[in-house]
Parts: sequence; C-alpha cells; structure tokens
Amino acid sequence: MLLDIDFLLKDYKIFDSADFFDLVLRFSVNFLVTFIIVRLIYYPLHKNKDYLFTYFIFNSIIFLILYVMNNVKMEFGVSFGLFAVFSILRYRTEDIPIKEMVYLFIIIAVALVNAMSTKKVSVAEIAFANIMILVMIYTLENIWLMRHESTRTIVYEKIDLIKPENYSLLLQDLRERTGLNVHRAEIKNTDFQTDTARITIFYYLEKVNEN
Repeated sequence: MLLDIDFLLKDYKIFDSADFFDLVLRFSVNFLVTFIIVRLIYYPLHKNKDYLFTYFIFNSIIFLILYVMNNVKMEFGVSFGLFAVFSILRYRTEDIPIKEMVYLFIIIAVALVNAMSTKKVSVAEIAFANIMILVMIYTLENIWLMRHESTRTIVYEKIDLIKPENYSLLLQDLRERTGLNVHRAEIKNTDFQTDTARITIFYYLEKVNEN
C-alpha cells in the first residue's frame, strides 16, 4: 500500500517554495486592491453587504482559478467543459438570490480548482487555494458581515417626511410603524397624485434568543 502511495505521489510536487510564495504575494496584492475598491470606495456609497460579499468572493476565486489554469495545459475538451459549467450560472430556469448564487459559484469553483491540479501545480498551492476560499467565506459571513442587512420596499403615504430635511423623522416613523431596526431609506419614486412614495428600507435582522 505504501508503495502505491509513493507511486501516485512521485510525479506530483508537494511543495515548491518559489511558486507557493509567488501565489501568496500575487493573492495579497490582488486582495489589497480589491479591498480598496470594494470596501473603501464602493461600500461607503452603496451600503450593500450582499454585493460586498459577492465582489470579494468572485474576485478571489476567479484569481485562484486563473492562477491554477495558468500552470495547466488547457485542451479543447477542458476549455469546453469550463464554458459549459459556468453557463449554468447564466442559463438557469429559477431566480436565485444573490447570496445563494455566490455559493453556487463557490461550489463550482472549488470543484474546478481541485480537478485541475496537475504535476505542474504543487499540493501546497492547491491547499492554499482551498484554505483561502474557506477562510474568506467564514470571515465575511461570521465576523466582518456579522449583522446581516435586509431590505423591503413599501408604499409610504406621509409625503411630507420624504423631504431631505425630514430624513431623521422619516427613519423614526419607519421604525415605529414597522417594528424594524431601520437605519437607512431610499426614495424610489413619488406619486403626487395619490401622495404616496415607494421607499426601500434597510434594516438589520436581530437575533432572537430561543429558550
């Protein structure tokens, strides 16, 4: 049995220091630039945590897939297979929320990363790719994005409160009437014939203690 394992591993690199540290360095630079764009530029303006999660995960996983593919001799069959797999994300018959769509992408990407491991890609590089995917998902879901932001669109009839100078009063009224921890609201459109407005409210889901 030991001979069989040695035979399987003899053609594979367990660890290549130059390639591994090149991967770590490139991933770090890529993540730093992504962090500046998404967290420091995009998020302060748009405040959408689902897309914040999406951008980080998509960027990191695509980087890892392309890095592995760069060291793999791609044949026509493999290329066609990749096209077919990612077509699943586009040609779906059911609407899927953005967060679930990201997890679908993650599951496909993990399979691709592990399936494309070859003699030119060390075991350490593949392990690093898998570990970084797990670490990023756990960190974004359970630490960084601990408070999950939800949205709801409502028809609002107190037309006077949609004025910019009454924004704080609008939030207070929305909290009292919905019972939700509303921290932000966006006016989508206004109908002055009926004196109503469509408002998207943003609120945090509070955890309920179960006894």
